[in-house]
Amino acid sequence: MLIQSSSSLNASEFIFPALECIHIIGFAIAIGTIAILDFRLLGLGLMRQSVADLARDLAPWTLAGLASMLLSGPVMFSSDPDMYYLNISFQVKMVLLLLAIVFHYTIHRKVTFKGAYPGRGKLIACVSLALWMGVIAGGLFIAFVGDAIPE
Repeated sequence: MLIQSSSSLNASEFIFPALECIHIIGFAIAIGTIAILDFRLLGLGLMRQSVADLARDLAPWTLAGLASMLLSGPVMFSSDPDMYYLNISFQVKMVLLLLAIVFHYTIHRKVTFKGAYPGRGKLIACVSLALWMGVIAGGLFIAFVGDAIPE
């Protein structure tokens, strides 16, 4: 089944770019909504709305973006698993993605929804933004970085 998916992705010049667009749109929605919330934590906008209210309003959008990204990513990976698996930038991206998602749904969520650690909100926002920027950078550099294990 995976081989069929891989060969059909590579069979058309339009399928992979369309899938990549879905992946990028998912990233834009997920990271965009998280960034809006982080900027609110930093006191850089949307000050009329509480952090908890904003978090509740943005949560479905964030989840939809993450779902889109997490469903399209493995399919893209299946188009050339060796190229992705051996790429150091991809490996960094995956580690940072895991850290960012775990951070978002644990510490970040606790601060935003429950208002815990009000003095640390800015630090939490900075860590969140740094993790997500690392994920984006890792994805961008996949095309420019070679294998982690030279042949």
